[in-house]
Amino acid sequence: SCFPFRDRLRRSPTEQYFGEKILLMRYSFHPEAEAEFGHAIEYYEECEKNLGYDFAVEVYSVIERAVSYPKAWPIIEDEIRRALVKRFPYGILYSEESEEIFTQPTFWR
Repeated sequence: SCFPFRDRLRRSPTEQYFGEKILLMRYSFHPEAEAEFGHAIEYYEECEKNLGYDFAVEVYSVIERAVSYPKAWPIIEDEIRRALVKRFPYGILYSEESEEIFTQPTFWR
């Protein structure tokens, strides 16, 4: 993969401290969301060299913040929240499921 940090983030849980309890959160992509993400990276890379990489870094930064602070972003419908991506016109739709952040099929909105 041309984005090696992706595997590192996927394997590394984020610790959240709630009093004396430590909650380890992870994240996963819905398969359709992951495909949309890949297409967006390719699109930005075609627009300008390394722009796809920059986009991926911004998306993973938002995911790390969502994993660290899952309730920080507003609910837009049911239990689905949206975290906006800096520099790019995208928002990540996610839900908090048990000890995991799960991106939704319509990843971008």
